[in-house]
Amino acid sequence: MNDIRLTVNGRERELSALAPHTRLLDALREQGLTGAKEGCAEGECGACAVLVARPDGDDRTRWTSVNACLPAAAAFDGQEVVTAEGLGTAPGPRGPGTLHPVQREMATRGGSQCGYCTPGFVCAMAAEYYRPERCAPAEPASQGGAGETGTEAVGEEHATDHECGPNGFDLHALSGNLCRCTGYRPIRDAAYALGRPEDTDLLRRRQEDPAPAARPTRLEVDGARFVRPARMAELFEALAEDPEARLVAGSTDLGVEVNIRHVRPRTVLAVDRLEEMRDLTVSADRLEIGAGLSLSEVERALEHRVPLLDELFPQFASRLIRNAATFGGNLGTGSPIGDSAPVLLALGASLALASSSGEREVPLDEYYTGYRESVRRPDEIIRAVRIPLPVANTAAFHKIAKRRFDDISSVSVAIALQVDDAAVTHARIGLGGVAATPLRAREVEEELTGRPWNRETAVAAALALSRQGTPIDDMRASSRYRSAMLQQSMLKFWAGAQPVQAQEVRS
Repeated sequence: MNDIRLTVNGRERELSALAPHTRLLDALREQGLTGAKEGCAEGECGACAVLVARPDGDDRTRWTSVNACLPAAAAFDGQEVVTAEGLGTAPGPRGPGTLHPVQREMATRGGSQCGYCTPGFVCAMAAEYYRPERCAPAEPASQGGAGETGTEAVGEEHATDHECGPNGFDLHALSGNLCRCTGYRPIRDAAYALGRPEDTDLLRRRQEDPAPAARPTRLEVDGARFVRPARMAELFEALAEDPEARLVAGSTDLGVEVNIRHVRPRTVLAVDRLEEMRDLTVSADRLEIGAGLSLSEVERALEHRVPLLDELFPQFASRLIRNAATFGGNLGTGSPIGDSAPVLLALGASLALASSSGEREVPLDEYYTGYRESVRRPDEIIRAVRIPLPVANTAAFHKIAKRRFDDISSVSVAIALQVDDAAVTHARIGLGGVAATPLRAREVEEELTGRPWNRETAVAAALALSRQGTPIDDMRASSRYRSAMLQQSMLKFWAGAQPVQAQEVRS
């Protein structure tokens, strides 16, 4: 089957003669939908953002914003996509068109100047506008507005809140969108001016019905192929045919290689909709997270059960990326600067590696064998991540990067201590960016375990932490800086865990 069908702005479209590596962005633009633009081609600017209908439970749909520049168009076979052109209504025989509330507020508040980034902002903002958990204001203005002046949008009680407006709009929903012209204040005003979606809003009503089911896909052109298997057995058969096949979920890593390095794998296998990889189960002693679940799906499903993961999620790229990226993909790349590995190492995670011959469990601290190398065989996949319960009662994740959000780490440190009766009874520390692989700071763990949790212990552990790994000089940081940040991360951890002594630690 070489014809890909998807519903775009309510209309079913057939994309024929499509190459397996043709991006969703290019396919949409070839259809005349040029609102989405290419900016960075790496998933950092959001100029290409669109909405996709994703499952929200068994019987509802969640409008989810994703970057269209990274995934292949074939990955959306049978799915529903909405672009900025599909939000409002176009002029027609029945009268003039109307702007969507998000579009109208962006125009009213002056949130658009050159307009290049605006469609992406509008789509990301619309996803947050329709988010079911978003708290609506008590007295929304008509048609989703907040009044004529917009001053109601930023109340005094939220003056120091950098995330949420009085209407429940989470500004981090826009963290993957960059604007070069207007600055962000008018865009924030537009976001905070939005009220509830109207009952007659077609996209809101669409949320009450199930999202499209995953459709098995096989696209082969000129020796390259994109395959979305229906079952795990079919995935293993495809892996046997081509052991060098690339597995993708959200394409947030492979998409960059395709765009920037012009990589063209012969076979791409999509695993994000396989049911066996989309479960999240909690038992008395273990949490199991399917490797095909997006990080946003994991975040919602966990409901703050794991505080250390709560610290990771906001610092892991942007919402646009987290809506597509998975733990399986982040760990599978083997990158020593992936943000999830240090946190999962601190949590004592293990990986369920599956193949046609069965499944085996490998502790994450035994998984990596070298730079981007692991014990996973070519015929195996990461099916799930397992975290033992209960988790440690004192934990934190520190990411050191040039930008606070949506940036690659120079150093990342995850610390998880079990502190009972003012003494450390168990310690696990995961590090990223200081060696060829993510690693545990075992020497520091031994330094901490069995000792009283006080300033003296923290200072000794900080010194030991500065000696961990084999940090190098590169474009992101020097080895000396990385070692210094390791030491400071432990002191910061102590200051956060013991606020009364914070001043003493800094002195």
